[in-house]
Amino acid sequence: MQTEVIEEGALPYVLLRPDGAAADAGQPVVVLLHGFGASMYDLASLASAIDADGYVYAFPNAPYRVDLGYGQMGYSWALGRPGVEPGLPDAPSIEEMLDGLMADLSRRAGAEPGRMALGGFSQGGGLTLRYGLPRPETFAGLAVLSGFFRDADLVRPLLPEARTQPVFIAHGTADQMVGGEAGLTTKAFLEQMGYSPEYHEYEMGHQISAEEIDDLSGWLHRVLPPKGA
Repeated sequence: MQTEVIEEGALPYVLLRPDGAAADAGQPVVVLLHGFGASMYDLASLASAIDADGYVYAFPNAPYRVDLGYGQMGYSWALGRPGVEPGLPDAPSIEEMLDGLMADLSRRAGAEPGRMALGGFSQGGGLTLRYGLPRPETFAGLAVLSGFFRDADLVRPLLPEARTQPVFIAHGTADQMVGGEAGLTTKAFLEQMGYSPEYHEYEMGHQISAEEIDDLSGWLHRVLPPKGA
């Protein structure tokens, strides 16, 4: 795939296009958010595993630096965790940063509302729900990988009247970082709110398995078919 690292704008990100595809080729766009302590490079290998020809992918970098110890640094989508650098009082919110990212993707990759999917791993999965559920006109589907919903009270009043947006939830039965009950609680909340999430469990820890990628790819092709499919 063609790889470009975008460092200016609201959030830096890795942009991957199918080989030979022009910027205005009209492929749907998949945006994937990394987990706590990782970076924009962490999930980039998923692009070729999901579908290297049918989609454009964007992997943004979270804005807050995290001290992981032993001289290692990572990034977080939220403040309030030990080792996370404080943001400026007048800094834009995460929602405003993601709005800026979507605008940049529209300009660089031809991303169109309704021809995009949003997903994330762990902390990125929670942010996927927080940002994506109030924006069904933008995202054809949401994918939550080993994540959970922290922001129910914040998002509940922002939910749209029509709650038909597809949501893919995947969780490991041996996940010791985000226990399996978190995935079930997220599923239950969405069902209570009128959604019909597609829920998957796998015999794995806090990770992404090959079986999970196969299921995610199939779901993505149903909710956001590649151009010409």
